[in-house]
Amino acid sequence: MTNEMADSTTKSPRLVSIDAFRGWVMFMMLCSVLQMCSVAEQRSENRVLAFLCFHLDHVAWRGMSLHDLIQPAFSFLVGTALVFSIAGRRRRQQSDRDLILHAVWRSVVLVMLGVLLRSLSRDQTYWTFEDTLSQIGLGYLPLVLIAIAPPAATWIGIAVILVGYWAAFAITPLPPPTFDYAAVSVDPTWPHLAEGFAAHWNKNSNLAWMFDQWFLNLFPRSEPFVANGGGYATLSFIPTLATMLLGVVAGRWLQITGEPRRTLMRFAIATAVGLGVGYALDATGICPNVKRIWTPSWVLVSGGWCFLVLGSLHAVCDVAGYRLWTFPLVIFGVNSIAAYVMEWLVPGPVGEIARTHLGAAWASLPAGEAYASLINGTLVITIIWLILYWMHWRRIYIKI
Repeated sequence: MTNEMADSTTKSPRLVSIDAFRGWVMFMMLCSVLQMCSVAEQRSENRVLAFLCFHLDHVAWRGMSLHDLIQPAFSFLVGTALVFSIAGRRRRQQSDRDLILHAVWRSVVLVMLGVLLRSLSRDQTYWTFEDTLSQIGLGYLPLVLIAIAPPAATWIGIAVILVGYWAAFAITPLPPPTFDYAAVSVDPTWPHLAEGFAAHWNKNSNLAWMFDQWFLNLFPRSEPFVANGGGYATLSFIPTLATMLLGVVAGRWLQITGEPRRTLMRFAIATAVGLGVGYALDATGICPNVKRIWTPSWVLVSGGWCFLVLGSLHAVCDVAGYRLWTFPLVIFGVNSIAAYVMEWLVPGPVGEIARTHLGAAWASLPAGEAYASLINGTLVITIIWLILYWMHWRRIYIKI
């Protein structure tokens, strides 16, 4: 995921804001290894730990935490980086055909890498496509096709996806009153089951769940697919495409040089519109704000936050020039694919080594074993950062 900064004739420096934002996203993703909620449960009187637990985990269904912003921010930045990648490839005289062929190859690799990572520790290939990489891969080819079209196509694409995806859920019949929620991994007394119109977006009883009951059972499985325990769905790649297109819009604004105030004003307006309209749709029940099925209101709300963060970083890092503080984040950001894969592969071996050689040491800590996962997770993150730093120093970057 590169972000070559260029206009049609000259090459400009990388935008630190993009790498810093992506680095923050990767750091937040890695923080899952801290198991903060496990620590908070053992220190229930500690409000700070409770706050960190909430924001380092996903909400049950409706609403959001900081952790919920990881996937949309990652997707948003795919669109932002694509703008600069297209500019760089066109500067090297690559045709639209070359761009499309590369998009096809990248789509296949991203989808299959997501499947591979989800299949770790399983007896057979686990065909599921809700993983971040698979979701981006499924939408990447249409993303490139829209991005190389006239700019108006981007706005039209966003509007068609948001309205069309909302309408598709809205016209899907609601389950009957006798619907067995327990059979689809949902407790019938679960407090997050909505009533009325908002019920069209309830967990494992919506359009996306119906699609997966058909689609995922086309693949070889150890047992038939009934429901995803978290409510995640394959079709979420469609609204994820809208999130990536919002990133394309941001990338085009960042390409404009010499007009920083105008660019920052656009980011501010996009922030206000995204958050205002998104939260209004949720509050009125027209479209609940649910990340797990990527509702249109979630696209707007998460997109608004992405515009706010990227615009703020652009103002501080690229316009004002305060960049040094971002270095630890940039190390994560410039090798995001490597960081993503290591988040799957490194914690297990590191945890085994820690338990083998430091297991008895946890009992000697002032707080006992309560903070063992926190210390182990910090060790994992540190090791990953050091590996990424070495790769950056050696100019080794994993790109797809």
